[in-house]
Amino acid sequence: MPKNLIDVAAGRKKADLVIKNATVADVFNGVYMHGDVAVVGDRIAGVGKYDGETEVDGTGKYVIPAFYDAHLHFESVMVRPSEYLKLAVPRGVTAFNADPHEIANVCGEAGIEFMINDVAGIPADVHFMMPSCVPATGEDMSGCVLDGDDVKRIIAKYGLFGLGEMMNYPGVIGCDDDVLKKLGAAEIIDGHAPNVGGNALNAYLCGGILTDHECESVEEALEKTSKGMFVLIREGSQTRNLKTLIKAVNKRNLRRFLFCTDDRNIEDLKNMGSIGNAVRLAVECGMEPIDAVTIASLNAYEAYGIKKCGAIAPGYTANFTVCGDDAAQKVEKVYYRGKLVAENGAPLFDVKPADAKPLYGSVHIKKIAERDLDFEFKPGMTVMRVSPDTVVTEAATATKKDGLNLMCCIERHKKSGAIGHCYVDGFRLKGGAIAQTVGHDAHNITVLGDNTRDMMLAVNELGADGGLVVVKDGEVIGKLPLEIAGLMTDMPADAAIATRKKLLAALERMDYNKQIEPFMLLSFLTLIVIPDVKLNHKGLFSVDKWKYVYNG
Repeated sequence: MPKNLIDVAAGRKKADLVIKNATVADVFNGVYMHGDVAVVGDRIAGVGKYDGETEVDGTGKYVIPAFYDAHLHFESVMVRPSEYLKLAVPRGVTAFNADPHEIANVCGEAGIEFMINDVAGIPADVHFMMPSCVPATGEDMSGCVLDGDDVKRIIAKYGLFGLGEMMNYPGVIGCDDDVLKKLGAAEIIDGHAPNVGGNALNAYLCGGILTDHECESVEEALEKTSKGMFVLIREGSQTRNLKTLIKAVNKRNLRRFLFCTDDRNIEDLKNMGSIGNAVRLAVECGMEPIDAVTIASLNAYEAYGIKKCGAIAPGYTANFTVCGDDAAQKVEKVYYRGKLVAENGAPLFDVKPADAKPLYGSVHIKKIAERDLDFEFKPGMTVMRVSPDTVVTEAATATKKDGLNLMCCIERHKKSGAIGHCYVDGFRLKGGAIAQTVGHDAHNITVLGDNTRDMMLAVNELGADGGLVVVKDGEVIGKLPLEIAGLMTDMPADAAIATRKKLLAALERMDYNKQIEPFMLLSFLTLIVIPDVKLNHKGLFSVDKWKYVYNG
C-alpha cells in the first residue's frame, strides 16, 4: 500500500482532490452518509474530514460510485465503440463487459481486434469478452467460424476478460466436445439460458457459467439465483425486463443481481442513458435509491471478482460521479481513476478511432429478384408471432394471410443464395418493407414487408456495405449506411443520430405496430437461441424442439 495514500487517509497530508461536504453513497450498509471524499492519485483515501490541493464544493451534492454495464454489445448502437463511450461515460458509466460477438460473426478475429483498438486510451474500463458462439449454433451460416482452439488462442493473444454469453446451452448440457473446450478457456463465463431450469439448468451451471441475462419471469430469476447464478436485469431498447424482474429482488438476495443493457439503440442511449436508466426505473418501481445504486456498481465488480472497485471507500479505485440527486439521474461530474473525465453531460477526453476501412464491403449476395422472396401462404401454417418489449416469439397458427407480413432471411457472407421464408404476426407493417444487415447473431440480411416488390427494392438498396433501409410504395424513403461490417456506421454519434432521425421519420410514414421498435426487433427474429420460433437462412426453426418447422 503506497505510503502517501496512508498518510492522506490518516490526515497527515493533503489529498490531491477532495469533494467537500457531500452526501456519500455507502453501498456496504445501504445508506447515505455525510463527509468529505479524499482522493490520492487513482485511489480514494477515505470519507471523513479532509483538506485537498484541489477542493470541490459538494454541498447539496451526492457522491456515487460510477456504474458498470455488466453485458452489452457495442454493435447494437450502430456506432463504433469509441463513439458509444463518448455518450455513456458522461452519464456515469465507466465499466463495461462488452461482447463483440456480432462483429466476430461477420469478420472473425479482425472484428474483435478492431473493437479493442477503437477504445484504446479512453478513460473507461472496457472488459472485452471472447465470443463463445461464432456462429451461434451449427444451424447458422455466419461470416466466420471460431472453434475451441481459436477461442483459447484469441483469449490469450488479446488478454480478454472472459468468455462471452454461452448461447449454445444444448451444447453445454449435451457435453459437446468443442463447447467444453471453449468453457475450459476462461474462468469468467457469461451465460445465456432462456427458460432453462431444473436438471438442465444444473447441468448448464456445472459448465462454469456465472451469469444469465435472459430471465423473463420472477420464478426463473429466483431459481437461477438459488443455484448460485448472478442474474443480470436487462433493460435494453426492445428487451425490457426490469419492471418484471425487479419484483424478484429483496434485501436478502439484493447482491445476486446486476444491471445490463445488452442491446440499446443510439437514441435511447443519448436521451435516457444506459445503466442510469435502469436505476431510475428501479426507483420508480419502489426500490430504495441506494439499493439500485448498489446493483449498478458494487454488485457487478464483486460478481466478476474485481477487487477494490464499485464503492466510495478507503483504498478503492476513484471511479465516481458527483450528482444532484441520490439516484444519479443528474450527473454533473464523472471521475475515472481520480481524474475528471466528463462534466455536465460532455466528455472531456479525445478519442483516436481505429481504422475501419478493412471491414467495409461485407455484404456478398446475388442480386435479388421478387421470385426469390415469394412464399406461398397456406391456411393453417405456422407463423411467428411477435410482442412488445420482448424478443421471445410465439409459434402461432394462421388461417388467413390478412394482417401478416412476409419475412425473409438472406445469407450474405458466402453468396450462397440461401433464403429462409416465413410469415410474421404482430408487426403489422403496411404499404412497404424494411431491410437490414443486422440480424443476430449470424447477421444475414433480414427483410420484412407486405409485398415482394418493396422487399426486393429494400434488399438491393443495401449494397455491399449494408445498413438499414425503408421502402414505401416502390420508393426508398430512408437509409442508414452501416459500413463497418454491415453493423455500425462510420459517422460520429451526432451525425448517426441525425441520420437515424431521418430514417425513423421515414418509418413513421408507414403503418406498423407502434408498440415495438421495428429495427431492433427485426434484428432478433433470426436468433435461433431465443424461444419459441425464429427464422434463419434455411427456414422457420423451433427453438424449443430444436428442429425446423419447415424449410424454405
